[in-house]
Amino acid sequence: MNSDIMKVGLRLPQTDKHHATKGNIIHFAKAAENAGFDSLWVLERLIWPINPLTPYPGTSDGKFPADWQYIFEPLETLTYVAANTEKIALGTSVIDMLFHNPVILAKRFATLDVLSEGRAIAGFGIGWSKDEYHASNIPFKDRGKRADEYIQILKKIWTEDIVEFKGQYYNIPASKIGPKPIQKPHIPIYLVDIAKEHL
Repeated sequence: MNSDIMKVGLRLPQTDKHHATKGNIIHFAKAAENAGFDSLWVLERLIWPINPLTPYPGTSDGKFPADWQYIFEPLETLTYVAANTEKIALGTSVIDMLFHNPVILAKRFATLDVLSEGRAIAGFGIGWSKDEYHASNIPFKDRGKRADEYIQILKKIWTEDIVEFKGQYYNIPASKIGPKPIQKPHIPIYLVDIAKEHL
């Protein structure tokens, strides 16, 4: 395939209770695949805080977008779409990795990759909402350092037969962890560029 060809992806209708429906998601996914689009994407938001501690920069009043009050979980949505499509890539844009246990999230992505026959793309961020950090019971400080360890763990789980990790924030005893992704060496990882002052 020519690497100079532009790839275009679309976001699935996973937000807003009027648009995020089983029928809409599958109709949209099949139409995108039939039209030749490269990929389908989903986002993640944990909560919709009434009075956000961290204002959302995309609105004049700092409130989260209204459609985020109702949002399907990203990997469950992509797994459903995987069962109803054949070739279109399936990505997260983005999952805030630090809100999740790394072993569990690695296994969920690997499961999606196996069930979709190698179509998963792992888009990660570290989050900016203090409200979501509080809801996850994760410290807001040292996010960059935590994320560094997290990515190391994901790659180990996806590529190594026996996984062992001893870090400052995460520890895994020598273990077998499966399934492994179909894609080699591992599922593609996309990281959101975060300004240094936010780490």
